[in-house]
Amino acid sequence: MLALALTSSPVVAQEHSDQDRHDQGDHHDQAHSQDRHDNSRYQHHNEWKKGYRFQHEDWDRGDRVDYRQNHLSRPPAGREWRRIDGNFVLGDRDGVIFSVRTAH
Repeated sequence: MLALALTSSPVVAQEHSDQDRHDQGDHHDQAHSQDRHDNSRYQHHNEWKKGYRFQHEDWDRGDRVDYRQNHLSRPPAGREWRRIDGNFVLGDRDGVIFSVRTAH
């Protein structure tokens, strides 16, 4: 019985060590994900209307979207659709909004 206890100790220690690394990785991943903005969660912005000029931080954190996959109109040259705070926003590089749609 003593021999069994002595031979299984390294295995238990290894499993514990692997679990610690896994837990630390999860904690790191959670901290990292909190630093990133979730563009799929809806947030209403009263000011986001046609003609409004975005701040570059808002536009830059938006995710480009494929208008075809999201059933949006084809953007004219120089404009693109982005998903920001659960909204599809059609804008240009100067940050001017041309259309806003709620992403479902």
